[in-house]
Amino acid sequence: MIALATAAPAIGAAFVASTVEVVEAFTIVLAVASVRGWRPALSGAGAALAVLAIVVAGLGPLLSLVPLHALQLVIGILLLLFGLGWLRKAVLRAAGLMALHDEEAIYARESARIGGEVRSAANGVAAMASFQAVLLEGLEVVFIVLAVGAGRGLMIAASIGALAAFFAVMTFGVLIRKPLAKVPENTLKFGVGVMLSAFGVFWTSEALGAPWPGDDWALLGLAAAFLIAALALVALVRPRPATVTP
Repeated sequence: MIALATAAPAIGAAFVASTVEVVEAFTIVLAVASVRGWRPALSGAGAALAVLAIVVAGLGPLLSLVPLHALQLVIGILLLLFGLGWLRKAVLRAAGLMALHDEEAIYARESARIGGEVRSAANGVAAMASFQAVLLEGLEVVFIVLAVGAGRGLMIAASIGALAAFFAVMTFGVLIRKPLAKVPENTLKFGVGVMLSAFGVFWTSEALGAPWPGDDWALLGLAAAFLIAALALVALVRPRPATVTP
């Protein structure tokens, strides 16, 4: 039985990170549906989900062949790199040095692109756009689940977080039937970068045999440290208003 203190951070990290990816996929699928109808949108999304299921089914047996410490080390390093990449972009966006991620703008752009293409290529292009979006974002969700859960036997906990994100976004999206612009995605990405970076440091260190005081509770301290450092960087790199000398 996995302790709640161990499972909860994995569920939370997978949920928040997966929410970001599902929102992005749903926005493009919705754009396809608004231009060409739900049939090509759902057929492309369904085909992508089938491919993802095959990928997940194939990865399961392979993971059991890899020694736990080696798997934990590789995933810890990848998770740290992945988290730092998200955190870097989140810091730049929060500081005003990079444009914010705008789901409504993406929705309008994809609708215009698909609308222009389907006039000559019928439903095929629309279904392919939906397939590509779901497959690419879905592969990121698979990576998140593996990164969060595979290193310490928390695959079920991470999968629960990812599935909860999927159903939450789908339910909310179907109810409002428009881009999920109200979801604070840039804030989510900031939090995801903090959590994934903390997991990366924690698991890489454990794989190398370095113990943490408080065991799994050390994750909270690492997350707090990354959060404080990221907020300090936002304040440091934010452009200062020009001062006018009399």
